[in-house]
Amino acid sequence: MDTIHWLENPDCQDAAVVGGKAANLGKLAETHPVPPGFCFTPEKPGPRGLSPDLYDELVAAYANLAVRCGTPEVRVAVRSSAVDEDGQQTSFAGLHDTYLNVTGPGAVAAAVRRCLASARTPRAQAYRQALGLPEEADVAVLVQQLVVADVSAVVFSADPRTGARDRVVINATWGLGESLVGGTVTPDLYIVRKCDLEILSRQIAEKTCMTVATADGVREVPVPGCMQREPALDNAQIRALADLARTLENSQGWPVDLECAYQKGRLYLLQCRPITTV
Repeated sequence: MDTIHWLENPDCQDAAVVGGKAANLGKLAETHPVPPGFCFTPEKPGPRGLSPDLYDELVAAYANLAVRCGTPEVRVAVRSSAVDEDGQQTSFAGLHDTYLNVTGPGAVAAAVRRCLASARTPRAQAYRQALGLPEEADVAVLVQQLVVADVSAVVFSADPRTGARDRVVINATWGLGESLVGGTVTPDLYIVRKCDLEILSRQIAEKTCMTVATADGVREVPVPGCMQREPALDNAQIRALADLARTLENSQGWPVDLECAYQKGRLYLLQCRPITTV
């Protein structure tokens, strides 16, 4: 069985093989702005990590990705993609490890090992037990080119608070998405009417911290004072995100929860999963 599955290939669309996160992105990679990458699906790594053969396959795939991205050592995001993750009833949000701004084959292999191990933590296993899922998780790992975001956003094609299906809800903040999804920053809130993309309301938050890329990973830093009360998104970006959510809801057949980023004005799709609360 192959252990490397490139996002744009059909074999990266089967959630039973590559997990929910990678499969959802694999289905969209050819038609939407998904960063290039691959999914690594080892068969039951031993307690000490990857075998020499698996390590070599992973290193070769990382070198291939670097060539595709036109750089000797590409900066990547390393994230889990469990078989039952990002489904319509189970999200596993925040339960498995994510590593951002990882560079070099050794560091990527170490991040992959830690991602695989995170599926066996007591917290992750307790979540599985509470949902009646099998104790042993089949976990793949998604390795993608890092988008060094100027702005990160989480976009819902329905209101997750009320269940209203006629509006799009957008949270946005400066920098990489870790501060946003980790809850350490209060983001801007934008509400958009779904039918015509009319912006119904804006709540511009005082965004005091943000996550940035550093020489050896990421860290959270203060937002410059002049940016804290500035909107993270302009009107065109708000409507573009709402339109993307509307389009993906129609194509997927369920209300979507997206993670997106803007880098130098360009929109990227980083995650697409069902809203489990609607």
